[in-house]
Parts: sequence; structure tokens; C-alpha cells
Amino acid sequence: MACGDLTDGQWAVLEPLLPKGKKTGRPPRWTRRQLVDGIRFRVRTGIPWRDIPDEYGPWSRVYDLFRRWQRDGTWQRIFAALQAQADAKDLIAWDINIDSTVCRAHQHAAGARKKKGTCKRSRPAASPPSRTTMDSDARAAA
Repeated sequence: MACGDLTDGQWAVLEPLLPKGKKTGRPPRWTRRQLVDGIRFRVRTGIPWRDIPDEYGPWSRVYDLFRRWQRDGTWQRIFAALQAQADAKDLIAWDINIDSTVCRAHQHAAGARKKKGTCKRSRPAASPPSRTTMDSDARAAA
């Protein structure tokens, strides 16, 4: 048993929640416990599926079990059952903490132009006409 594998007590809680096998005949070479530990190892470390150590079984078998249970909702049922057991023993604190510092606005929300008349500050007066404009106006008047 490796460092992060399930203990006997953890496996005793988890094993009844797993789906029962339907095949008869020759027993599987890799136990479910090894395959589940392989899935947990991969999720815990983030390594590619092909790099799972051989002690957990072939990577393709570990991946196949993970995807099959993911597709049929087994992982969600296991999680819900474990959560219900923990809640019945008052091991879960259902406190909610919302931290507004992680809420972000969309990039288009920043720096939007305001509609005319909504700004409370008055706009500066128009700049005086340039010297060339005044000269040409004076010549036209003369």
C-alpha cells in the first residue's frame, strides 16, 4: 500500500457503495481497490493516465473504470452517499462564506461610455477658437 492509498477503514466504508460486478467466471486480475487507488493516485498527482504506476494495474483498465463510472453517474452516487453519512454524523459544517474579492467583471464592463447628460460633472467649456480662425473671420468681416 502506497502513501496516499485508501486505508482498510476507508475501504470498508467505500466498498459497499461501489456497484456490484455482473460477470461470472474467472476473477479479475486487478482488484477494485487497486483500480480505485490508481484513479485516486492520478487525480491526486495530476499525471497523465499512461504514467500511472504498474502497482495499480494497467493504465487503460484504470482509465476505463474511471470513465465508465463517470458516464453512468457512479461517482456522483458515491459522493452523495458519503456526504449523507458524514452529515448524519454531524461531520459537515454547512456554513457559507462568500468572498466578494474573487468576483470579477467582464472585460467589457470596464470603461464604458456614459450616455449624454448622465455625468454629474460639467464638461469644460469649449476651447477658444484658434488664432488662425480669428484672423480669417476678421478678414471676412472687413
